[in-house]
Amino acid sequence: MKITLQRKSDGSGTTAFDASGNAIDLYLPETAGGDTTGIRPMQLLIMGLAGCSAVDILLILKKQRQQVEDFRIEIEAEREADKEPALWQKAHLIFHFSGKVEATKAQRAIELSMDKYCSVAETLRLAGAALSWEMRFDA
Repeated sequence: MKITLQRKSDGSGTTAFDASGNAIDLYLPETAGGDTTGIRPMQLLIMGLAGCSAVDILLILKKQRQQVEDFRIEIEAEREADKEPALWQKAHLIFHFSGKVEATKAQRAIELSMDKYCSVAETLRLAGAALSWEMRFDA
Protein backbone atom coordinates (compact mmCIF):
# COMPACT_ATOMS: atom_id res chain seq x y z
CA MET A 1 0.00 0.00 0.00
CA LYS A 2 1.23 3.46 -0.81
CA ILE A 3 -0.17 6.62 0.75
CA THR A 4 1.07 10.14 0.03
CA LEU A 5 0.34 13.08 2.31
CA GLN A 6 0.76 16.57 0.85
CA ARG A 7 0.56 19.90 2.65
CA LYS A 8 -1.98 22.24 1.04
CA SER A 9 -0.39 25.25 -0.65
CA ASP A 10 -2.20 27.66 1.69
CA GLY A 11 -0.93 25.77 4.75
CA SER A 12 -4.44 25.10 6.07
CA GLY A 13 -4.10 21.33 6.18
CA THR A 14 -3.02 18.31 4.24
CA THR A 15 -4.46 16.01 1.61
CA ALA A 16 -3.84 12.28 1.68
CA PHE A 17 -3.82 10.30 -1.56
CA ASP A 18 -3.91 6.57 -2.12
CA ALA A 19 -2.09 4.85 -4.98
CA SER A 20 -5.13 5.33 -7.26
CA GLY A 21 -5.25 9.08 -6.65
CA ASN A 22 -8.28 9.09 -4.36
CA ALA A 23 -7.99 11.96 -1.91
CA ILE A 24 -9.20 13.04 1.52
CA ASP A 25 -8.53 16.35 3.23
CA LEU A 26 -7.13 16.14 6.73
CA TYR A 27 -7.58 18.81 9.36
CA LEU A 28 -4.67 20.84 10.62
CA PRO A 29 -5.40 22.51 13.98
CA GLU A 30 -5.65 26.30 14.12
CA THR A 31 -2.62 26.29 16.46
CA ALA A 32 -0.61 24.88 13.55
CA GLY A 33 -1.94 27.40 11.01
CA GLY A 34 -4.92 25.39 9.82
CA ASP A 35 -8.66 25.70 10.03
CA THR A 36 -11.49 23.32 10.79
CA THR A 37 -11.98 22.02 7.26
CA GLY A 38 -11.22 18.39 6.66
CA ILE A 39 -11.24 15.30 8.86
CA ARG A 40 -9.10 14.86 11.94
CA PRO A 41 -6.89 11.75 11.78
CA MET A 42 -8.50 10.08 14.79
CA GLN A 43 -11.95 10.68 13.28
CA LEU A 44 -10.67 9.01 10.13
CA LEU A 45 -9.77 5.92 12.12
CA ILE A 46 -13.34 5.63 13.46
CA MET A 47 -14.69 6.27 9.96
CA GLY A 48 -12.46 3.42 8.83
CA LEU A 49 -14.14 1.18 11.40
CA ALA A 50 -17.54 2.01 9.91
CA GLY A 51 -16.32 1.54 6.35
CA CYS A 52 -14.59 -1.75 7.06
CA SER A 53 -17.62 -3.18 8.83
CA ALA A 54 -20.03 -1.90 6.17
CA VAL A 55 -18.15 -3.70 3.41
CA ASP A 56 -18.27 -6.98 5.33
CA ILE A 57 -21.92 -6.71 6.33
CA LEU A 58 -23.23 -5.64 2.94
CA LEU A 59 -21.29 -8.39 1.14
CA ILE A 60 -22.51 -11.05 3.56
CA LEU A 61 -26.12 -9.93 3.24
CA LYS A 62 -25.84 -9.75 -0.55
CA LYS A 63 -24.60 -13.36 -0.65
CA GLN A 64 -27.60 -14.30 1.50
CA ARG A 65 -29.92 -12.57 -0.99
CA GLN A 66 -31.14 -10.05 1.56
CA GLN A 67 -32.68 -6.94 0.02
CA VAL A 68 -31.02 -4.03 1.79
CA GLU A 69 -32.72 -0.82 0.71
CA ASP A 70 -30.84 1.48 3.04
CA PHE A 71 -27.99 1.02 5.49
CA ARG A 72 -26.10 3.36 7.78
CA ILE A 73 -23.84 3.14 10.80
CA GLU A 74 -23.72 5.65 13.63
CA ILE A 75 -20.77 5.54 16.01
CA GLU A 76 -20.37 7.14 19.41
CA ALA A 77 -16.74 6.91 20.46
CA GLU A 78 -14.68 8.19 23.38
CA ARG A 79 -10.97 8.79 23.73
CA GLU A 80 -8.84 8.71 26.85
CA ALA A 81 -9.01 11.94 28.82
CA ASP A 82 -5.93 14.00 29.71
CA LYS A 83 -3.45 11.66 27.99
CA GLU A 84 -1.04 12.02 25.12
CA PRO A 85 -1.44 10.10 22.96
CA ALA A 86 -5.18 9.78 23.67
CA LEU A 87 -6.26 6.39 22.39
CA TRP A 88 -9.82 5.34 21.67
CA GLN A 89 -11.30 3.85 24.84
CA LYS A 90 -14.63 2.71 23.49
CA ALA A 91 -16.86 2.83 20.47
CA HIS A 92 -20.53 1.92 20.23
CA LEU A 93 -21.86 1.22 16.75
CA ILE A 94 -25.52 1.38 15.79
CA PHE A 95 -26.27 -0.45 12.54
CA HIS A 96 -29.44 0.77 10.80
CA PHE A 97 -31.13 -1.37 8.15
CA SER A 98 -34.19 -0.96 5.99
CA GLY A 99 -35.55 -3.31 3.37
CA LYS A 100 -36.30 -7.00 3.36
CA VAL A 101 -33.58 -8.09 5.76
CA GLU A 102 -34.01 -10.93 8.25
CA ALA A 103 -32.94 -9.85 11.73
CA THR A 104 -31.06 -13.09 12.41
CA LYS A 105 -29.06 -12.73 9.19
CA ALA A 106 -28.28 -9.08 9.87
CA GLN A 107 -27.16 -9.92 13.41
CA ARG A 108 -24.92 -12.74 12.17
CA ALA A 109 -23.41 -10.49 9.49
CA ILE A 110 -22.58 -7.88 12.13
CA GLU A 111 -21.07 -10.52 14.44
CA LEU A 112 -18.92 -11.92 11.66
CA SER A 113 -17.68 -8.47 10.72
CA MET A 114 -17.02 -7.19 14.22
CA ASP A 115 -15.54 -10.41 15.61
CA LYS A 116 -13.82 -12.00 12.63
CA TYR A 117 -13.38 -10.01 9.41
CA CYS A 118 -12.99 -6.29 10.15
CA SER A 119 -9.28 -5.52 10.52
CA VAL A 120 -9.97 -2.03 11.86
CA ALA A 121 -12.13 -3.45 14.68
CA GLU A 122 -9.35 -5.85 15.63
CA THR A 123 -6.73 -3.09 15.48
CA LEU A 124 -8.80 -0.96 17.86
CA ARG A 125 -9.41 -3.92 20.18
CA LEU A 126 -5.69 -4.71 20.32
CA ALA A 127 -5.10 -1.06 21.27
CA GLY A 128 -7.46 -1.54 24.21
CA ALA A 129 -10.73 -0.11 22.88
CA ALA A 130 -13.99 -1.71 23.98
CA LEU A 131 -16.32 -2.16 21.02
CA SER A 132 -20.06 -2.67 21.36
CA TRP A 133 -22.93 -2.58 18.91
CA GLU A 134 -26.65 -2.78 18.35
CA MET A 135 -28.86 -3.01 15.30
CA ARG A 136 -32.05 -1.22 14.39
CA PHE A 137 -34.55 -1.62 11.62
CA ASP A 138 -35.90 1.62 10.19
CA ALA A 139 -39.31 1.82 8.61
